Amino acid sequence: WDPLGLSASGNSFDFKRRREVEIKHGRVCMFATMGYIVPEYTRLPGDLSPSYGVSFADVPNGLAALSKVPALGWCQIVAFAGLVELNIYNEQINGEPGNYGAGFLGIRSIGLMSPGFKDPETRKK
Repeated sequence: WDPLGLSASGNSFDFKRRREVEIKHGRVCMFATMGYIVPEYTRLPGDLSPSYGVSFADVPNGLAALSKVPALGWCQIVAFAGLVELNIYNEQINGEPGNYGAGFLGIRSIGLMSPGFKDPETRKK
């Protein structure tokens, strides 16, 4: 099913890249959903921006938070997302889309998880 004709060229690289990007965007959407839910129940203590006098308790939920976070804060968020996108999670493991070898919740990338199965046949089981 391809109503926009995105895979009409038949290029395998384009198809794999779009599939990988769709998985990444799905993961970002899941984190964004959690970002809407968690602040309803708990807030981080302290200041979001001490220089602007903004604490975490001052930031409202949902889209209203866009106007409360300082512009430099948004620049930091975008820069960090770009850094992660370009430098960290860009190499597939075993040719699987979305598998970057970081393990469950990415904790392997900070050294808290075993390296996993080396044999692809064992991994399939």
